[in-house]
Amino acid sequence: MTTLFRRLQPTHKFRISITCIAQLLRIPKHLIVRVEAWAYVVFVHRCDKGGEFISYRQLKHWQNAVAYQIQNCSTWQQLRQLWLAIEDDYNQHKKQYNKEHYPFLCKIWTKCWELLCNKQELVEVAINF
Repeated sequence: MTTLFRRLQPTHKFRISITCIAQLLRIPKHLIVRVEAWAYVVFVHRCDKGGEFISYRQLKHWQNAVAYQIQNCSTWQQLRQLWLAIEDDYNQHKKQYNKEHYPFLCKIWTKCWELLCNKQELVEVAINF
């Protein structure tokens, strides 16, 4: 389990709907018998194929939760530590990530980094003034 996974706690915090799973798998909702949130994966029981496992990292919930964490960093140090955790998780689990998630998170992180650095510069100017 990575630092990012422990920080997000998807098993406890994600509310995963059948609609969300059906969209991800590109199947009709009626083919899904049940969805179970397991420790490290989501188990989907399907009428047509039996059981199927999905990584939390493939879900839109994961992307949104990471973006929320990024946007709520109040210092550039926190943001930097979070980014190191994101990169570590991504490098360990590249195959589990949805292809749009990483570029999306990079954009959000860059915007937040710029905002925090500008805020820091303003504070330093005010102190020196």
